[in-house]
Amino acid sequence: MSRSEAHTDGLNVPQVNGHAHRGTEGDMTLTILGCGTLGIAILSGILTSLSSVKSSEPSPSPSGSTTPAAQQEEDNPPPRVPSRFIACVTRDASAKRVKTALSSHLSSVTILQNENLKGVQQADVILLGCKPKNLKDGILREPGMRDALKGKLVISILAGTPIDSLEENVYGSSSPTNQDPCVEGRCRFVRVMPNTASLIRSSMTVIGDSTPPLSISQSTLVTWILSRIGRVVNLPPYMMDAATALCGSGPAFFALMLEAMADGAVAMGLPRAEAQTMAAQTMKGTAEMVLKGQHPALLREQVCTPGGCTAGGLQVLEDGKVRASVATGVRTASVAASRLGRGEQGVNGPR
Repeated sequence: MSRSEAHTDGLNVPQVNGHAHRGTEGDMTLTILGCGTLGIAILSGILTSLSSVKSSEPSPSPSGSTTPAAQQEEDNPPPRVPSRFIACVTRDASAKRVKTALSSHLSSVTILQNENLKGVQQADVILLGCKPKNLKDGILREPGMRDALKGKLVISILAGTPIDSLEENVYGSSSPTNQDPCVEGRCRFVRVMPNTASLIRSSMTVIGDSTPPLSISQSTLVTWILSRIGRVVNLPPYMMDAATALCGSGPAFFALMLEAMADGAVAMGLPRAEAQTMAAQTMKGTAEMVLKGQHPALLREQVCTPGGCTAGGLQVLEDGKVRASVATGVRTASVAASRLGRGEQGVNGPR
């Protein structure tokens, strides 16, 4: 079959023998604007995945499982995926950190220091990975940035920062809402929330639904990028603060419980290192069973023999209101995320 041109949601993608050709003509550049810990993790996941594809080796998640979104992405991959990458940083230490973390992929990565505008100008897709305070400092209001962002997809991982705030930073408070940015020639923001487990490609990442919806090619690309670092789920924007509390703050909550369980075992004579490993593996195994469809309540009942040691331990936890305290912790973190998104300070002060 002769070479032809595929048109998918406005993307002109060269095809060879009916398959999207990802050669020079179809190259896409992804810029990480503020390439910190999560930015490096996402970039590493993408680069590792691309390397696996080139070597024809499968690249499963560490858990060995596939999410519905990831499976759908595998069945319907985006017509174009990033092949060139730009990491924008401000400090020498940050540049060295990126070089060290991505040392095996530096041929595909350009590191720019204090050249955010250049990085955005050269990008097709931007991942906004700076701290929320950098948004207030004007990272998106730099002269020329508005024009550089025109017509581009911007994926924001800023905690507690709604799309309205992002658009206001670029286009001002008079920016129209709920209108198609593509028609107006503006950039297109999408809000996502990965977590720290991105570092080992085991993140639980939430993608906020957009109004109007992303095009098929944009949605597929966002899912593809984020499924490189773990599982992906889509939720309405009003659920993002709760998702931030559960998935973003969740690793800290689980780490506290894991630490407490190890402490109890150490008090009863287990060595610290072994107790920590045992507690971590027990938590991981339990989580895997739930992810495979086991309901937590049924799992708990299966382990809890009448009159046994588990029943006694659970009774102490219930008497200590552990269940209520954990649930309240998630609710409190959700409210704090919402207040942070409104620019409030001291969100964890007395209530």
